[in-house]
Parts: sequence; structure tokens; C-alpha cells
Amino acid sequence: MATTTPTGVRGDGPSQTSSDGAPMTHPQIMKALSGLMLGMFVAILSSTIVSNALPQIISDLGGTQSSYTWVVTAALLSMTAATPLWGKLSDLFSKKLLVQISLVIYVLGSIVAGLSQSTGTLIACRVVQGIGVGGLSALAQIVMAAMISPRERGRYSGYLGAVFAVATVGGPLLGGVITDTDWLGWRWCFYVGVPFAIIALIVLQKTLRLPVVRRDVKVDWLGAFLISGAVSLLLIWVTQGGDSYEWISWQTWAMTGGAVLLGLLFVLVESRASDPIIPLRLFRNKTITLASAASLFVGVAMFSGTVFFSQFFQLARGESPTMSGILTIPMIGGLFVSSTLSGQVITKTGKWKAWLVSGGVLLTAGLGLLGTLRYDTPYWHIAIYMALTGLGLGMMMQNLVLATQNQVAPEDLGAASSVVTFFRSLGGAMGVSALGAVMADRVRHYVEDGLAALGPKAAAMGHGGTAGGGIPDLDKLPAPFRTVVESAYGHGVGDVFLYAAPFALLSLVLVVFIKEVALKSEPAANAPTEAGSTDAGSTDAEAPAATPVPTP
Repeated sequence: MATTTPTGVRGDGPSQTSSDGAPMTHPQIMKALSGLMLGMFVAILSSTIVSNALPQIISDLGGTQSSYTWVVTAALLSMTAATPLWGKLSDLFSKKLLVQISLVIYVLGSIVAGLSQSTGTLIACRVVQGIGVGGLSALAQIVMAAMISPRERGRYSGYLGAVFAVATVGGPLLGGVITDTDWLGWRWCFYVGVPFAIIALIVLQKTLRLPVVRRDVKVDWLGAFLISGAVSLLLIWVTQGGDSYEWISWQTWAMTGGAVLLGLLFVLVESRASDPIIPLRLFRNKTITLASAASLFVGVAMFSGTVFFSQFFQLARGESPTMSGILTIPMIGGLFVSSTLSGQVITKTGKWKAWLVSGGVLLTAGLGLLGTLRYDTPYWHIAIYMALTGLGLGMMMQNLVLATQNQVAPEDLGAASSVVTFFRSLGGAMGVSALGAVMADRVRHYVEDGLAALGPKAAAMGHGGTAGGGIPDLDKLPAPFRTVVESAYGHGVGDVFLYAAPFALLSLVLVVFIKEVALKSEPAANAPTEAGSTDAGSTDAEAPAATPVPTP
């Protein structure tokens, strides 16, 4: 049995600087990536474990549909805003240290989130969690790119995709079981990831070795502030529009105008910064521009699926949090199969565009079919629709990053990788915000129509917690009204997926125009650079300038 990977996979640890330049064996690579994949597992787990617990969490804390959306959006917002900063920092400092810092931030946010007594506190803690998760999500791809050539990276991207799938399916299941267990409760959804994060810290310290070079650094804090402000204003506007104020109002003009102004200032600052957080020259490359835009639309589909399926199964079909997680397995199974299979085939062939196009077709079809959901849709129909959506996501998500990494010089690897992740997170945040607002509006509309159909007796039944956008408790609703509410949520979630389908179609159109470039056979850290350029480094590495040394 072969024990080595093909040429282009760099040696690890002290052997990285040895003269023989021997490639790492597959077991050595997996050992080096073990802590990283565990960290990725923690990051995804934190995003998915609360999905099936959210109806219970918001009900216990007295929140509304807007609160429901913001518990998810807050984490996505901070993750989106922080991702470019983590990417730039990875080009300047020790990647290993940054992964460990992001894990610590995640742990602190999780512990306090579990102690929350109000939705406001919980949302604030989710912001902190999102900063940590943003680091883990961006750095996982960056660290892997620093070790492994693009040609071989498809194989290991498939492994990361498998970890993503396991955490995505395991999170809702685990969260549902925890929520349904009386002696635990939903607060343990935030505590359970802490031991995994601590283990990941220890494993990373022992197994991950990356070269670090000395380099003069200057972090573009102003650019980070401007892009964060622009994104935040847009998301606040989308979430509150039509509820706290009319869509056509002075608040709308103030927020959208402020976002545009901050965006223009960001472009101005980045064009003059010596070390911009997002180098604008990257967008001169057609592949990077198209992949970033496609990732924006893929993010809408990826995050909206995990968020709104929990409401569908629990509020439209009356399932428990545990069963809600089990019923989403077809989507996660599709993602697991397609991400793993595509990674293996891409490694063998070096061809990736066909997977992106096929993924776009399947994702568009899956979301379009999910747009037909109603509360009484046969489950086997739903399972097929979810499987198609999962297959599409698995083919597109990791491979858009791979296509981008194959286009950049080593000194821009972190920034380029984080740009794609940034746009995917931005799409998710904006998608969840906008679709959450649509969901609240459509549910309210369908409940009103259903009550009108019930006649005068409907008024005596109360509102079941739906007034003001509240999350209803189905067990406390009288039978006729419960059917109205279940139908409203079933139809409302169907509308959400129907509105998401055109975004998937746009991602398909964009990837069609991406020109396929054969994957390189050298890892980013070994690729030749222009004169005077250096790879990502640390300011305190005890080595001469531009000389790689292993991190401790």
C-alpha cells in the first residue's frame, strides 16, 4: 500500500527545512490536520446545534420571530465581518496561533451564551462566538493550502467537507436530544462544544507545524472597521424593514445610504493601504471575482436551509427537536457524499469546473422543489428535495475556495481564501435576515387568512403566541387553530425556499463563466513568489527574514 502522497505535498515539522524535501505521508498529513478538523467541527457544531433548539430557546426567553432570526444572524454577521481580518492576519502572523486564539474566543462566547437570561444577551454572545467561528472557518482552508498543493487539496477538501457534513447533521441531532432531555436543557447546547474546543487546542499544539517567516506587519484596522460597519447597517436594515419601520422611510434611506458611504470609503482606504485587508487587485482576476459572487449566492442557500428546516419540522409538522434533526439527514447525506466524492475525483483528474456547474444545477433544482413545501407534503418528497440541495452544496462550497486558491500568489493566499469565505458568510447573513423577515410576514399573512376562514369562533381561540411575531407553542393551541398555524408555517417556509431558488440560479450562471485552470502541483508555501515578496509570517519568529521555521 502506498504511504506517500504525490509530489507537491510538503514535509511537516522539522523536516520542512531539511535538505531532502521528502513529502509527507498520508498519515502524517492527517495527523497534522486532525486538530484543524476538530476545530472545524467545533465551528460548524456551534452554528447547527442551536437550530433545532431555537424554537424552545426563543419561547423560554420571550423572544419573537425577529429575535429568532437575529440569534442566527448575529453570529453570521460577526463571522462575516471578521473573516477578511482573520485572512489578512494569517498572511502576517502565525496561522497556528490564530487558530488557537479563535478557539479561545469561541469558548468564552459559548460559556456566557449558556448563562443568558434574555435574547439580547444571547445575541451579544452569539456575536462573540461568530468572531471565533469566522477565524476557524477561514483559517482551516488557509492552513491546508499552506501545506498541500491544489491538485492534492481536493482530496483533503473532501475530508473537510465530510467533517462539515458530520457536524451539520450531528449538531441538530445533538441539540435536539439535549433540548428534549429534562436534566440538561437547551443551555447545554452552548456548553457541549467547549470540551471539543479545548481538545482541539491541545491537539493543534502537538500536531500542527507550519513555517513562519519574519515580516514587517501593518494590520488594516480602518478597513476592517469600515467593512464591518457597512455590512452591519445592511443587515440591520434588512432585518427590521417592514416591521420596525416601513421599507420606504427615512430609516431605510439613512441605513442604505450609510452602508453605501462606508462601502465607498472602504474601497478608497483599501486602494491606498500598504497591507489592505482585502487587496482590491485580487478582483482583477476573473475567477476570483466570479467565485466570490457565486459564494455570496451559495451562502443564501446553505444557511437558510439549516435555519428554516427546524421551524418547518417543529412548527409545521409538530416534531420534537430530536426528530427535527433526524428528518434533515437526507440533505446532510447528500452534502457528505458529494463533497467527499468530488474531492477524490478532483485530486485524480485535476478538473473541477464540471463539479461546480453540476452543483449549481442540483442546488437550483433542490431549492425550487423545496419551494413547493406545505405542512402536509409527503416526507419522501421532502427527502428527495433535501438530498438534491445537499448534493449541490457539497459540490460547490469547498470547490469555489479551491478554484480561488489556485489563482493567487502565496502572499495573497490568506486574503484570497477569506474573500470567498467572506462572501459566503455575507450571503448567509443577508439571506437569513431577509428571508427571516419574509418568513415573519408570510406566516402572519397566512395565519390571518386561516383565522378568517374559521369564522367568528376564531377570535375566541386567542393568538397562540403568534401576535407580534411570537413563536407559538403548538401543544397549547386548540385543534382548529393549531392546523391554521401549522399550515401557515409550512407555506411560509415553502415561500422562503422559493425566494432562495433564484439566488442558486445566479450562482450557476456565474460558475459557467469561470475558466477552468489546471490545478497546480505545488503547495502555496512552496510556490515561487515575486522578488521581495514573502509568505505569511510572524513578527516574533526567531529566524532570519524570509527564512521558514516551524512554529512551536
